[in-house]
Parts: sequence; C-alpha cells; structure tokens
Amino acid sequence: MRRSSPEKARPAHRQLHGRAHGKRLRLYHAGLIETLLPKIGLPPGGEPIDPGALFDFPAQSLVIEIGFGGGEHLAAGAAAHPQTGFIGCEPFVNGVAKLLAAIDEAGLRNIRVYNRNALDILLRLPGGSVDRVDLLYPDPWPKWRHRKRRFVSEESIAAIARVLKPGGVWRFASDIDDYVGWTLARVAVSTDFAWRAEKSTDWLAPWPGYSPTRYEQKARREGRTSAYLTFERM
Repeated sequence: MRRSSPEKARPAHRQLHGRAHGKRLRLYHAGLIETLLPKIGLPPGGEPIDPGALFDFPAQSLVIEIGFGGGEHLAAGAAAHPQTGFIGCEPFVNGVAKLLAAIDEAGLRNIRVYNRNALDILLRLPGGSVDRVDLLYPDPWPKWRHRKRRFVSEESIAAIARVLKPGGVWRFASDIDDYVGWTLARVAVSTDFAWRAEKSTDWLAPWPGYSPTRYEQKARREGRTSAYLTFERM
C-alpha cells in the first residue's frame, strides 16, 4: 500500500455514519458549546493546520485521539501530561460537551477539539508531525453490510501513517474480536507499520498509565475482554 504524501493530501470525502446528537444538553453543557468550543475548537475546511500555533505554550509532543466518546481518556491524559498537546476528534455533540466540561472544571489548556470527521485533521496536519494516534473502542458496525463504515480502512491507515513521526505509535483498543482481526489484517498488508507483539500479554494488558474509557468500563462489567494493539510507524 502506498502512503499518501503531504502534497497529494486532500480533505476526506468518506461519509460519517452514526449519531451527531443525543439527549438534549443541560444548560451548563450547552453554554460550553457556545462559549468554550469556539475558543479551543479547530475550524472545518481544508486549510493546513500548523501544530506549533495550536497552543499557547511550546508543546513537547502531539497526540490525536479519534472518537473520544465522553472524553474520559483524553482529559485524563491531558491532565497527566500538561506539556503534551492533544487533539480530540468526535462528531457526537453530547460527547464533545462532556469533554468541554472536563476541560472547564480542570482548567486544561492543552486540548483542541474537532467535532467532525477525524480524517480531515489527519489530512490537514503536516506529515510527520504527530507522536501518537489513539483509536479506542471505535464503533464496530457488526453487521456485514455495515462493515465498510468502520473507521479502520486502507484510507485511514494511510492517513495515520502520513502524520506520524518515524517511531511514532498508533494505539488501537477494542473488545470486539472481529474488529481486532479486521484491523490486524489491514495493518499486515501495510508497509508503514510494524506490530511488534511477541506474546499475549503484549496485547491483552492496557498500556502503562492508561485511563479506561466509559465504553471499556462497560465491557469489563459485562465480562468482555479487550485487545490493546500498538503499531509502530516505520
């Protein structure tokens, strides 16, 4: 598989599926959408993004979380690593509102939010500018006719590879065995990534310092195990 070059990168056109809105927002959350999101949200469009201009401090590294859900993992990571810049991508407005509440309450200044298709951001950032990409518990789209809607695809793998620095990592977690296999099969034919796991504990144990998402906590309560895959950018 050929890796997309920065010069040929274009805004993604693959349609997003799933809800954009859920329950009516509480007044506090609705207020944050109106006041805080414009300050830390990344604008839509195809304009290139300068990582050095995203934060009011010199970020030592840059991490992207794709589909952050309620933002628990993202907020915990930003609080633990204040010198790291984080970009969270999530189209579901209720999830965005929950993250904004966490940012507001903790006074986090190292998160930027994009509430649309994460592929747009992956194509707008400079090549080799990101240290880590997290894709945690993405929608599995279990029905066969819907599997083409899964985020992991040849297109997204190429986009992730383009923005990662050599030696950077893409972390994937899921409790759905079929999606884990789906992802491994597609990474296996890529020349951009290496999966260096040698024994089961390399993918059955969470990463050091890892903060679980609410979806993961639900899976654990229901007795489902998860896989934690780490792919290194070659």
